[in-house]
Parts: sequence; C-alpha cells; structure tokens
Amino acid sequence: MDVLQKSVLDPLQPVLRPIVSAVPEPVHDAIISLIGQSCHNALVVDLDISKDPACTSLAISKALGIAIVGASAIVKVPQILKLINSRSSAGVSFVSYALETASLLITLSYSVRNNFPFSTFGESALIAVQDVVVGVLVLVFAGRSAAAAAFVAVVAASVYTLLFDQTLVDAKTMSLLQAGAGALGVASKAPQIFTIWSEGGTGQLSAFAVFNYLAGSLSRIFTTLQEVDDKLILYGFIAGFSLNLILAAQMLYYWNSPAKSQVKKQTKGKPIASASASAAGVSTPKPSATSSGISSPKPSGKTPTTRRRG
Repeated sequence: MDVLQKSVLDPLQPVLRPIVSAVPEPVHDAIISLIGQSCHNALVVDLDISKDPACTSLAISKALGIAIVGASAIVKVPQILKLINSRSSAGVSFVSYALETASLLITLSYSVRNNFPFSTFGESALIAVQDVVVGVLVLVFAGRSAAAAAFVAVVAASVYTLLFDQTLVDAKTMSLLQAGAGALGVASKAPQIFTIWSEGGTGQLSAFAVFNYLAGSLSRIFTTLQEVDDKLILYGFIAGFSLNLILAAQMLYYWNSPAKSQVKKQTKGKPIASASASAAGVSTPKPSATSSGISSPKPSGKTPTTRRRG
C-alpha cells in the first residue's frame, strides 16, 4: 500500500483534491454510511490508503459487494433471453434452479434477521427472482405448465413464511435452515454439472451467467471474511465457488459442442425411406409430370349382329 500511495496517489493529489471537494454532500454521506467517518476521512478526504489498512480492506469489500449486487440484477438475463429465443430448455436443469432458489431464499431471510449489511447479501433477492423466471421457462418449454404454476406457488408461500411472518420460523430453526442452505447451494450445482456431462454439451446454458457466478462467489468469500463473522455463510460461499469452478471448466471444455438433445432434434425430421434409398444409391422413380396426349381407343357404339340379311 505504501508503494501505491507514494508512486500513484501522492503525485495525483493536486488533481484529485479539487475533484473530491466538488463531490456533492449526499455522496459523502453515503460513503460515510458504508465505511464510517474515520475511514471516510482517511481514504476520501486525505486520499491516503496507507494510513489505515483496515479501512482500505473495508472499502474494497464494500465496493465489491455493491458491484456484485449491481451485476446480480442482470446476471440471469442472458440465460432468460436464450431460453425465450430458442424455446428450448436443452442443457438447463430445473432441479438445479429450484435448489438454488431455495438456498437463496433461506440466505436472504437469515441475513435480514441478523441485520447483516445489505452489500453482503443483496444479490440473493435479485438472483432468486431471476431463478424463478428461468425455472418457469424450463418447465413451460418442457410442456409442464402445471408444474410451473405449482413451482411459483411454493416459492410465494416460502417467501411469506420466511420473510413476512417471522413467527412461523424462530431464530434457532432459521440457523438450522441456513446450515442446510449451504448444502442446498452445493447440491444445486450437482444436477447442472451432471446434465452437461450426460448431454455432452452446455445446450442453452448461458456462459455469461456461469462466469459471473464464478467471479461473484470468489468476491463473496472476501466480503464475508471482511464484514460478516459467520462461518455458515463463509463455508457456503467456499463450497459454491468450488462447484462454480467446475461449471466454468465444463463451459470451456464443451464450448462448441451441441447437446445430444439438439442433435436428435436436427436428425429426427429426416425421412427414413429416402435416407436409406440414398445410402444404397437407388433412385426412386418419379411419376411423369406430363401426359402423352394419346387417348386409348373407345369401343364403337355398334356391335356385330348375327341376323341374316333378306
């Protein structure tokens, strides 16, 4: 930090100080609410990142947290658009999204009840909403509209039970659920990993979502270590990062490989008879498109008689 301070920030002090003084007061208030008055004075007013290393780590953690929450608002949008445009759920596991939705709802409720900083869990709500949309699309395109409606109903009931009526689930039970949420988060990746492996391709799975998840889970490990003293949350993010790493590796390995279901759909519509005939080198005769113009003779209206003449 000392080297960065002396080589970069100190020479830029004459340029940065007028900019800092021109920042509106509400922006300074927002920064103070995030990192505190002392860290604001050290990092923003004095422009000194070496004075208090703890403040620097906290500021980095807050910036990463806000970036994760912001990115989470669109992280599944490419996946949703890919499903809608293709009208196919090939390569996308509904079980994976259902388990992840359950894990996110529990983590969201647990964090709200424990008054954790919003920057450490805000993405849970945004991603959960997008997961529900993806799950519904997967079921609908698989011809299971009734199951999609049931899925939405279960999610709505869970949100009410965990968030809006906290008398139904006490603090002790919530802690047990959070311990299970870590396992759910890990289990939610397993069906997707298996689906990619069994189909031999990623199908309609979005690379943008996979790699953003990888970066987000790694950043969450850092922000949790800095701001949240809770091992249940930390272990869940570590396990999630490990499986996200496997998914990212699969995405790279199967980058240009179509899923088996897509290959079957492409070959399903070809006629078997014509395919076998062409393979044997036999051409099927085609009916003549034009007539010869010669009509067959018609029998005369008079027939020979056996009567004797006069």
